[in-house]
Amino acid sequence: MNTFSSGQDLLFTLLLKVGVAASLAALLARSAVFRKVLFTEIRDSDLKIKLMLFLTPSLALGVMLRLFGSQYRFADLMLEGSFILGLLGGRVVGPLGGSIVSLPAFLNHEWLAMPVAAIAGLAGGLIRQVMPKKEDIWNFGPFTFLSIPRWLARLARHMSGSWEMLPLAGCIGLELGRLALGQATKPQWLFFINAQNWWSIALLLLATTMAVAVPIKIWNNTRIQMNLEQHQQLLLKARMDALSAQINPHFLFNTLNTVSSLIRYDPDLARGVVLKLSNILRRLLRKHETFVPLHEELDFLDDYLDIEVARFGRDNLRISKHIDNRTLEAFLPSMLLQPIVENAIKHGLAEKLEGGQISIRTSSIEARLVIEVEDNGAGIPEDRMSQVYVDGIGMKNVHERLRVLYGDDFRMDISSREGAGTLIRIEVPELVSEMTGANKGWL
Repeated sequence: MNTFSSGQDLLFTLLLKVGVAASLAALLARSAVFRKVLFTEIRDSDLKIKLMLFLTPSLALGVMLRLFGSQYRFADLMLEGSFILGLLGGRVVGPLGGSIVSLPAFLNHEWLAMPVAAIAGLAGGLIRQVMPKKEDIWNFGPFTFLSIPRWLARLARHMSGSWEMLPLAGCIGLELGRLALGQATKPQWLFFINAQNWWSIALLLLATTMAVAVPIKIWNNTRIQMNLEQHQQLLLKARMDALSAQINPHFLFNTLNTVSSLIRYDPDLARGVVLKLSNILRRLLRKHETFVPLHEELDFLDDYLDIEVARFGRDNLRISKHIDNRTLEAFLPSMLLQPIVENAIKHGLAEKLEGGQISIRTSSIEARLVIEVEDNGAGIPEDRMSQVYVDGIGMKNVHERLRVLYGDDFRMDISSREGAGTLIRIEVPELVSEMTGANKGWL
């Protein structure tokens, strides 16, 4: 137990405590390994161990400094650190890390230190578990408590709350619990700051909240910076992929073989295929644009499909299009549809001897552009559906480009039945033709 003779001493100690938490967070954020741990939201066992290895030694050192002298009471972040371990690492990392942090105090006969730290870590882990989106943890900041009136009003009107209030409630509940437990037991069993009036309790709760929220805010800024850097890298990669990976070299070889065979018995069709191929190559070699109108994308796709129809024969590959005229001027990522159609032909219809069909549909629904590509091919086995975005290079590139360009504001759904065909549905914001002048300024 620690009782302060004046409010000035209490305030000074609590300010130093928040300063230690901020300094420790900033120091850890300089490590590339620790930044990787923060950036990866779904952490495996290795990352969880690294998280503990980074946090527990420094937190335990703070407890040891407090044990060496009363002038270092501000260095003890056992409760706050255990709670952070639970918030970031989960139900196992929180209690285990808290127990390690509290070990010096426990060996110094503070018998309640380890149970309290373990409970704090477990509380953080449970809060992490109940949050539907783990990213909401990073919304918790030093001034979250200022949003309490707005949160109460929203709760009363719409019966909906904010998930960042859970960590705030956890900080307050844990500190009040430690204070009550410390006052109810022997003073030497648990270290706590003995706040005896309402203003000192308020300062204590504020300091505990800040000692958790400030490190989270510092680390969240680091995550945001890393996220921007990754998006820039992915954007460059996506632009290169749009030029080099969208048209498979085998397509060029197959087209040239088709032309060589058509020259003998259908020179006019061979000449048409050459013209279509030249249009495709001209589109690839000209300056790359991030967004193009849908009608331009469909023109490019028509050239590609005409060549494929010439290769497979009109009886083996039929194309049907149902295009909503309202969508023709809408903008979408350049060369988005060709790899999807190529994937349907290569994996869905290549082994189908006759009756192969691809349907392309577009519509506008509530300011959203909806594009559907459906084939009646082999379909995707159920055990491979979960790996479509991992193993399928074409689908992976399309999904990654959409994520880079739209963030979370898009949907790409794949539904398939083995032996019956596959439907790919893409939904993106409808960027209308008024943006033509700004198109080349994107990204």
